Formats: sequence, C-alpha cells, structure tokens
Amino acid sequence: MYDHELAQERNYVDGLYSRLDELRAEKVEQLADVRRAKSMGTHQNRSERDAFATLYENRLAQLNAVDDKLVFGRLDLESGENRYIGRIGLSTADLRQLMVDWRAPEAGTFYQATAFERMGVRRRRHLILQGRNVKAIEDDVLDHTMLVDGEHLQGEGALLAALNSKRTGRMNDIVGTIQSEQDRIIRSPLSGALVVQGGPGTGKTAVALHRAAYLLYTHRERLQSAGVLLVGPSNAFMKYIERVLPSLGETGVVMASLGQLLPGIIATAPETPEVSLLKGRIEMTQVIANAVANRQRLPHQDVRLDVEGTRLVLTVRQVRRARDRARALGKPHNEARVTFVKTLLGELTTQLREHIEENSAGNTADRSYLADDVRGSRDVRVMLNLCWMPMSPQKLVRDMFSKPEILKAVTPNLTDAERALLARPANAPWSESDIPLLDEAAELLGDLDETGGRAEAAADAQRKRDLVNAEKAISNMNQQLEDSGVDGMLTAEQLADFNVVEGERLSNAERALTDRTWAYGHVVVDEAQELSPMQWRLLVRRCPVKSFTIVGDIAQTSSAAGAISWQQALTPFMGERWNLEELSVNYRTPIQIAEAAVRMANAAGQIVSAPKAVRDGEWEPLVDLVSPDAVVAQVVAVMEEESTAVAGGLVAVIAPTSLVAETAAALRAVYGHRVGHGAGSVEQNIVVIDPHEAKGLEFDGVVIVEPAALLAGAGGRVGDLYVAMTRPTQRLRLISSEPLPVGIEK
Repeated sequence: MYDHELAQERNYVDGLYSRLDELRAEKVEQLADVRRAKSMGTHQNRSERDAFATLYENRLAQLNAVDDKLVFGRLDLESGENRYIGRIGLSTADLRQLMVDWRAPEAGTFYQATAFERMGVRRRRHLILQGRNVKAIEDDVLDHTMLVDGEHLQGEGALLAALNSKRTGRMNDIVGTIQSEQDRIIRSPLSGALVVQGGPGTGKTAVALHRAAYLLYTHRERLQSAGVLLVGPSNAFMKYIERVLPSLGETGVVMASLGQLLPGIIATAPETPEVSLLKGRIEMTQVIANAVANRQRLPHQDVRLDVEGTRLVLTVRQVRRARDRARALGKPHNEARVTFVKTLLGELTTQLREHIEENSAGNTADRSYLADDVRGSRDVRVMLNLCWMPMSPQKLVRDMFSKPEILKAVTPNLTDAERALLARPANAPWSESDIPLLDEAAELLGDLDETGGRAEAAADAQRKRDLVNAEKAISNMNQQLEDSGVDGMLTAEQLADFNVVEGERLSNAERALTDRTWAYGHVVVDEAQELSPMQWRLLVRRCPVKSFTIVGDIAQTSSAAGAISWQQALTPFMGERWNLEELSVNYRTPIQIAEAAVRMANAAGQIVSAPKAVRDGEWEPLVDLVSPDAVVAQVVAVMEEESTAVAGGLVAVIAPTSLVAETAAALRAVYGHRVGHGAGSVEQNIVVIDPHEAKGLEFDGVVIVEPAALLAGAGGRVGDLYVAMTRPTQRLRLISSEPLPVGIEK
C-alpha cells in the first residue's frame, strides 16, 4: 500500500515540475521578446516594456528559487478534494489548480488542523523530497475512520528529520514543518508592531522570515511598491539567512545589517560597550542638533569684505537677522542655507550699489552686474561659508568627534570623561553605533549639492539645447512630410525624450537601498533586544506607519545599549501600538544543554523564558578545565573528537574577541582550509567567531572558550554566554582556565 501511494505521489510531483519548467520556458521567451524590442518605439512604449521586463524577470527569479522541495504537503479533505501545498501556487494553462501557495488562506489548515479540531481535514500528508524525487511520505491521519485494520502510514517524522539534519552554514526554511503556534504568529495582521518573544531554538528568525513572505503575498498591492526591510544583527547573520526568502517565493525584500542602514556606508569597526552605550542614548539627538546649530555661526564682530576693490561691511546684526530668517523656515540646514545666502547677498549688493551711486554723480547706468560681482567675491564666499557652511553628515560627525572645541560646545551635559570616550581621529572608521548619529545628522542637514547648483543648472541647459535641436530636426522633417501630403505628428519633447540615454533600471529593493529617505511598508527586526534607542529612532523613521515585526529574546541582550524589557525599548517609539506574542517550544537545543543555559542565567540573577525543549541529546555539556596557557591548545586537541561526534557536521568555536584570531590560527595550522574565521565563514567545517557574530546562528556542535571571560566582557550580563551555550543542535563543550560560572554544572 505504501509503495503504491509513493508511486502515485511521484507521478503527481513529476507533473508539478513539468509545469514549473513550462512556466520558466514561457517567461524566458517573453523576456527575450521584450529585450529585443526595447530600443524601438516612443519613450512611453519603452517604459511599458521596461515594466514588463521587470515583471518577467521577477517571476523567473521566483520560479528558479523554488525548485528545491517545490511541494511538501497534501491535504485530504472531507469534501473529497486532494489539495497539494507548496512554495508557490501552480495552475494549468486552463487555470485548473495544481498546487496551493503555502501562504494562501486555504493552505492554513495544513499547519493548524489537529485530531481534536480537524477543520475539514481527514489526512495531512508530508512529502519528503530529495531533489525532484519523492523520497518518502508521512501521514497524519486526523479522521480515525480512514485507518484500515488499525494500520496507518508512518514516516521518520518531518519535523524531527529537519531538526536532526546536519547544519550547512545556511539557514533552511521551515515551510514544510511550521508548527501551529508559529503559523498563528506568521499570519497575524499587518498593522501595528508585533513583538515575537522567544527563547533560544524557538524558531524566532524562521517565523520572522516566513511572516515577511506571508505579508508580501497577502498585502502585495500595499507592500510591493513600498517594500519590506529586514534588519539583522550582523553581516554573518545576513549571509546565513539570505537564501530563505527566495526559497519561499520572495526575491524583493531589502536585507541589511545594522551597519548597512545608511546608503554608501558599511560600518564594521568594533567599539567598546561604554562608547556604544553613550552613542545609543536618545540624548544624542540633541547633541546632533547642537552640532548642526554650531555650524550656523555669528562673526565675533563686524567684518570688512573686498568686492572688486570696494570695501563693504557685513555686520553681526545682518548675519543674525539672516540666520533667524533662514531658521524660521524650518527647513534642513543645507536647504535653509539658500535663504541665508540669498538674504546676505541681497544686502551686500544693495550696499555696493549705494556706494557706487554715491560716487557716480548721478550716473544711471545699468548695474545688474553688481550681484554677480558680490557673489564672485572670494571674501564674500569665505565669510558666508564660515557663518553657514554646507555640510555632509559624515563631515559633521567626524568634526564633532575629532575637534575637542566642537565636542565640548555641543555636549554641555556630558562629563569630561564621557567626552574622552567619544573623541577619536577624523579618519576613524565608522561603527554600528555611528549609523544612527549619521542618519540623524542627514535628517537635520538635508541634501548637499556639492556642485553648488551647477549640476542642476547644467542639466537644465542641456535640456534646452536638446529641445532646440529637436525643433530644428522636426521643422525639416515636417516640411518633407507636408510636401508629401502628410501632417507631422511628432513634438520636440517626444523627440528629445526618445534620444535620452536611460540609466540602469533598478528594482524597488535596489532603489530603496540607495535612498535614505525611502519609507518602507513594513520592517522586520531580528535580535531586536540589542537595539539602542538611537537605532530604534532610525528604524521608525524608515517606516513612518510603524508596521513592524520585532523578534528577539530579552534574556539574550548582550549590548550595553540594548533593552532590559520590551516596554522600555518600544514604548517611547510605538506608544501602546504593539502586541506581544511568545513562542513556547525550543526545537533546536537538546534538553540537557537548554537546562544548563537556563540554570546559568538564573544563577546570575537573570529571569529567562525557558521554552520547553522537545529533543533529548546524547550528551550532557562537556567541561575541560585547563591552565591559562593551555586553553588554545586544548581547543585544537579536542577538535577531531568534536567533529567526529557530530559526524563531520558544522562545529563553531565561540571565543572572546581577544582570543578569536589566536584560536583560528592554531586550528588552521592543523586543519587548514577547513577552518573559517569570523563573519562570512560559516559554511566551512569549523568556524571561529565571537558571541556577537554567533547571534541567530546554529551549529551541530559548539566549543565555548573561556566562558567566564564572556561574562566579564559583557559587564556580568549573561547575554553573550547564554547565546553561545544555546547555539548547538547536538553537542556543547566548554574549555576554561577559570571556575565555570555557577549553574552550568548540576
């Protein structure tokens, strides 16, 4: 009976893949047709073809991304219908449904139906695929009348099979094994902020990613143009999850780490907890505002300026009046500067005209050139810049931290010790905690036209020349048409537009990445407990409608600027517009390891949510106590044993930042290219990382180096050690030269 059912499923799945291939070929042909015709027709026609090309490209990317495990389930309903569930929806050419998208309402019962509440489902079948072949089937029989002589089909368990599989250094989707509590959260309404609190191994990240895919499917019209932003804690984490959304049929989500949220800047420089805490305070908004105001200065006294040999006087009163007038507009610094400059240039031009007229004995010659003389004076240009300098966010923040007199002027409420923490050279690289400060500066400064308006003027002049040339060409063409008895129908604007060289066509996601002011329709934040108030301020600016999915675990907070409660983190920005959901089951961490991590946290005074672990492990946490000079050597000595224990799976060595390079070098001397070091190396057999880089990742085995040092380095907060202890799916080993933190051992 099983073999017969398996053969039937293989036949049906073959048909689904055949249809997938047909659709791919169709989109390839349509895209080729569009590209061949792209250079022909009017500007409007080319725009329409670009839109079709984008449509075909996106659909083709989706069809290519879902090939692996295209279909994973089947529902047998009381109505007699058999409904297949997969990564996308598929229909025949005559619109007969072959497979339902997992996000569709009619697919929800695949995750929600139980034997006690069948929701019209008699049997739920899991299809276990290897490549394009159905390797096995597993049935959940919800209607007992379907059982024949007490028999039913059994498999190894789709969920446990997924949990026990080897890690690859890349996150896999859970679309075929979503559990009921996860599905309820994934399908929650779009509006407002949804906080998903969950301990280690509860699938927070997977839920967040599947929710992003679900919202894009359900609210396509609203979210497709505005887009969805997904923010993670590190570049390593973003690489770890980057394949999940495409595998769920979504390719247009903007993904960025906290250090990539400002276009043109990738912030990776390390920073001490004390500096991160200081920069993360919401009071830094006033510091940045002070720094902007500091660049709108009054001269100490009236200033004499030379304009073409004539001495003019710029008074302090004139500058103050122009400054107050520009500030009253409420515009950003660089935009308000236009008014400031225009006001003073007008007053200086009037002063110059009056001076010349007093000495010209009634000469009434045209003096319109005087404005250009004033504007071109070097003295005038220098003085206007000293009083109101056009400024980029980078220069503002660099000057603020590198020039002691500016730092002291803009931080009246900081101590000398705090200013010393912030001080740094002008060429220092950017850190993650700098990004919100730069964003705040960009908001207050506005756009900076470094050409002084020349680029816009040049573009206008070129447009005028294009129109003149087009009019001449049309005049000649229309005369020829009239001689032939045909009226001319082409305008100069149409001809000029036709000859415009179009730039590279960007998707919404690509445009959003280059536009700081882009307003997203929804933002997903992972490891959200780590965000500082300034980082939250930046993210809320990215999504003014405050539609968020926020996932994290307060117990895992390790950043000095991070949250101690969701209430403290979110209320200043969201008010009461947020709801809390909690995941209660730990699918990843074996019971023995999960209990040790909770004991350690509780012993340190941290109350943590302790989700119920569903898997028994083979090993209790292993502990090696060695002398301080033997720690790294012990890591090398046990690595073969650790790799063998997890059958050649992925092993992470999580060490204090100060030991990462030394440990990686020692391991590489023995294991060569099998060893990876730091962010972006999680696809190698052995990876050496610090706790920050380990956030959100999972490994078959974990070796923790100097656990007591992880606690000390985080100021006694358990977040780093708690995170490190809960990364393994099979085995945990701790190597220490100091007594273990209390609670790890029973």
